[in-house]
Amino acid sequence: MVSDIIQFIYNNKIYKIKNPDPNQTILDFIRSDLKKTGTKEGCAEGGCGACTIVLGELKNKKLIYKSINSCISFLPIINGKHLILIENLSSGSDKLHPVQEAMVKFHGSQCGFCTPGFVMSMFAMYKNFSKFNDEIIDETLSGNLCRCTGYRPIIDAAKSLNSRNTKDDFKKNEKKIINMLNKIQCRDIEISYKNKKYFAPKSLTNLKKILKNNSNIKILSGGTDLSLEVTKKRSEIEKIVSLNSINELKFIKETKKFIEVGSGVSLYEFQNVIKSYYPDFYNILKRYGSVQIRNVGTLAGNIATASPIGDSLPLLLSLDSKIKIQTLKLIKTIPLGEFFLSYRKTKLKKGEFLYSVEIPINKKNYFKAYKISRRFDDDISSVCASFNFLIKKDIILKANIAYGGMSEIPKRATIIEKALTNSVFSEDTFSKAKNLIDADFSPIDDMRASKNYRADVAKNLMMKFFYEVSKKKNLRVNS
Repeated sequence: MVSDIIQFIYNNKIYKIKNPDPNQTILDFIRSDLKKTGTKEGCAEGGCGACTIVLGELKNKKLIYKSINSCISFLPIINGKHLILIENLSSGSDKLHPVQEAMVKFHGSQCGFCTPGFVMSMFAMYKNFSKFNDEIIDETLSGNLCRCTGYRPIIDAAKSLNSRNTKDDFKKNEKKIINMLNKIQCRDIEISYKNKKYFAPKSLTNLKKILKNNSNIKILSGGTDLSLEVTKKRSEIEKIVSLNSINELKFIKETKKFIEVGSGVSLYEFQNVIKSYYPDFYNILKRYGSVQIRNVGTLAGNIATASPIGDSLPLLLSLDSKIKIQTLKLIKTIPLGEFFLSYRKTKLKKGEFLYSVEIPINKKNYFKAYKISRRFDDDISSVCASFNFLIKKDIILKANIAYGGMSEIPKRATIIEKALTNSVFSEDTFSKAKNLIDADFSPIDDMRASKNYRADVAKNLMMKFFYEVSKKKNLRVNS
């Protein structure tokens, strides 16, 4: 059954909207329709965290809480979820939530503009973890910017929550919320608003029908990039089909030889799986974007946008990853390196979408990845590099090197790879090979870095890989 009504929980009631504008952001809905102005717009691109809200959703019959950027999330994605705003945290005019009390006690707010976002990020942390160590707190707050307090009082407020009882009013009402979410019927969503259409099918079969019958339709798998067409370019997206409601795409398959990640799996869920196989992949993902971004964004979405600075792409390329493309009739598998054609152009044809990503497991290989950006957390790369080598008795048997930010597409350094293969693993070998960077890449000058800077960094990262492997020690500023 298909419905043109989205339903969600707000203020402990089921809230219904018939045919909402599919281009309206959740932030705009909150401020314009709900008239709740605690949630702020700072950047309109998911970079500052002032717009952070929390969505509660059911997973394996349990209620989990996700912080997201409401400024780059379209309204229909809250269908079947529990919407929680800064105004909902206090249970009365004289009773603040423990997170709010901590911010007051430790003077975590000055001008106050960023404060609601910080509080909501900390609230999600408070609900999802029983203890809050430095790593959890740093990751939680990495997507929220403040220009007044210097962060120390905010971090102190977060640390103080370890001594608080986690049984807040949300815990008391948990069964009630779960029951209400279960009452919301799981239906395919099809919205028509003026000249715009939005589809959220529940099955692959229905997704294929929608793609077959609708030309020029945009596929949303997270939407952290697609939404910028509305918030930054000020354009309209006439047709959107969301993959976010298809459970068949929300899988991670682990075998001895590979990990297969469905296109509906969030980056946050994926990072906690890849960590045990490739720690550097995990570390790059933590810097890829904030928790708010990774709660929504997907690996498949990062691939399909084909950005030359998509941080996961050089890593996947160096690992010899493959992608599965779902056509209207079958699933075809191709190496990721064959997928990118030119700047943001891929092999995807009309009616096709990414089904999954297959990442080989090579425990005998040396895998390292490095991200260079102006800001450590939650920033776009100037250069991202990844190295995957098989070395035996100081002979390089296999050399996979990939870079992002060095070309119009993420790509392998094939000339350097050929020069290194069957060579001695030595400083002299790498010192000579790094000078072939100019043969493999022709980077550009832009606002993030000059072409000369990029070339120098790419060479230096090659040497960094050699020193880390040869010394068997990470040489990292933050390690």
